[in-house]
Amino acid sequence: MIDGAYFVLVVLGVLGTGVVAGVFCGFSTFVMRGLAALPPAQGVAAMRAINVTAVRPPFMLVFIGSAALCLVIVVVTWVVWPDKGAVKLLVGSALYLFGSFGLTMGANVPRNNALLKLEPGTAEADAYWPVYVREWTLWNHIRTIASAAASVLYVLAVA
Repeated sequence: MIDGAYFVLVVLGVLGTGVVAGVFCGFSTFVMRGLAALPPAQGVAAMRAINVTAVRPPFMLVFIGSAALCLVIVVVTWVVWPDKGAVKLLVGSALYLFGSFGLTMGANVPRNNALLKLEPGTAEADAYWPVYVREWTLWNHIRTIASAAASVLYVLAVA
């Protein structure tokens, strides 16, 4: 049974992975579409500003904190192995750790770093912008689904 401090960890995991899913969903459904509609120089400049702002404490606390919670949930689940929900907790944690956090580090951050090296309004930035939007958004869709699925599995584990 999941109760006490273990239950609190899972509830915090639901909240963290759900908030991250919501942020990613916002980017997938309207932010990136809005930026893509701008002239490339403006889109590049706006996304560069967003990328700098994203790595500040408010979002990073939720994003990295959720990854840390997922790791703790994996360890506690492995040690305690509750009568119900263990597999859901482990799969949910894996989805967030690999499908959200891992993809961010392996797919989205390298594209953000490449964009930060380009000066808005240059031919190189203008040529990279549509590629960036397409590829970054594709990976973001996957991060959104993985984060949301992690949150749902955590809920189902304690339901």
